[in-house]
Amino acid sequence: MKKQTALFHCMPVYQDLHHPLGLVELWPMDLHKDTPIIHQWVTQPYAQYWGMTNSSYEEVYAAYKAIYCSDGAYALIGKINGQPAFLCECYDPEQDLISNYYEPEPGDIGMHLLIAPVKERIHGFTWQIFSVVMDFLFDNPWHDRVVVEPDIRNEKIHRLNKKAGFVYDREVVLPHKTAALAFCTRQQYFNSRKNN
Repeated sequence: MKKQTALFHCMPVYQDLHHPLGLVELWPMDLHKDTPIIHQWVTQPYAQYWGMTNSSYEEVYAAYKAIYCSDGAYALIGKINGQPAFLCECYDPEQDLISNYYEPEPGDIGMHLLIAPVKERIHGFTWQIFSVVMDFLFDNPWHDRVVVEPDIRNEKIHRLNKKAGFVYDREVVLPHKTAALAFCTRQQYFNSRKNN
């Protein structure tokens, strides 16, 4: 997966100027500026399925430096009205561990999503953010199908995935978790949007 050219510039790779939440943007992760924020998020109990609750700052920095330097993955910071609100990781399944568990197809793109700690409860907030990420992914004509592999215990993300049109394929035992492998095509997602 070649990183989009915009990822190397100080500009958002995606914007929704008319979102109900306000100005929603996806920015390439700035390793030095954003790692402290990410460390704060991933070490909180609510982020247990991210697998970094006991990680030091140095460990989180090293993990995101590996993504930052990778040709097969990238991390994005989602901002709402200029404030960091979520983290999105995108990856090429062919260059990822998950390729040992299924046969990636051309046009597959993997995705992980973490919402920032809640400051103010907004009804439907997580679904709106999830939709922004899916819109961004399918905005790229090269992406035909989104692949996810959440922990089987993560009921909240399973509900969101199914709402977005993901079809669950099977459970796979990865070195760090037992995951539910699921797929969502462009058509499945847009069909789901008509019903939500």
